[in-house]
Amino acid sequence: MRSPAVAGQFYSGDEKGLRREIEECFKSPIGPQRLPSKGDGSRKILGGVSPHAGLVFSGPVAAHLYDEVAADGVPGTFVIIGPNHTGRGSGVALTMEDFETPLGVAKVDHELAVAIRKDLVDEDPRAHYYEHSIEIQLPFIQYITSEFKFVPVCMAFQDYDAARSLGETIRDAVRGKDVVVVASTDFSHYVTSETAREKDGMALKAIERMDVRGLYDVVMDESISMCGYGPVMAMMTACEGGTARVLKWATSGDVRPMRDVVGYAAVVIEK
Repeated sequence: MRSPAVAGQFYSGDEKGLRREIEECFKSPIGPQRLPSKGDGSRKILGGVSPHAGLVFSGPVAAHLYDEVAADGVPGTFVIIGPNHTGRGSGVALTMEDFETPLGVAKVDHELAVAIRKDLVDEDPRAHYYEHSIEIQLPFIQYITSEFKFVPVCMAFQDYDAARSLGETIRDAVRGKDVVVVASTDFSHYVTSETAREKDGMALKAIERMDVRGLYDVVMDESISMCGYGPVMAMMTACEGGTARVLKWATSGDVRPMRDVVGYAAVVIEK
């Protein structure tokens, strides 16, 4: 069992408080402005992008993705790919340990994890112990359903070839299964809101085109401080053939006035 790393910091450390905080994210003027409603199970969603800062800042943007997931009919399993901020563990690492949050235990899909644990992907729980980028997604999923499993994949290696390799491995592993692949990332870090809008817009245009190489090139060429471009490229590769739609972009400056902001975006990939 992996204990929460950022409960009480990035989000409320108790069940009642966290549930209230998640609902505030959905009802926020920056969020969908409503609580999610479960759909009929049409299941058109293949993947998506969601941010991972403290919920007070990025939660309303993340709520856009999970509102869409709820309306689409929640899948049986999520693959959540996040960047490795800590530098611990293997370069591309999954873990078989279940994750605990104040809303309960999120169980790992062991069968799918075994299928993904190949090529560049190691089993290394050390990469996950203090990493928040995957953990921060779980309360949203736990809010919309109690019936799911997931596979957490933490990426320190974010080069183009590593992302493509991981994405192809996931694509092959999930083929024919009821799975949504989520990439966890924030966009520009600690720049003016004008710079964030310009640079994040370039990255989002590449994502909208489902242009994996184009995303990598623009992040490199424009020095976009997007912490999870590798997870996004892997998710896009896993969801090849899908259509991307940007749901929301905002910054921390939309929550509180500040000179330098962090950019957040929610994107959905559909059949």
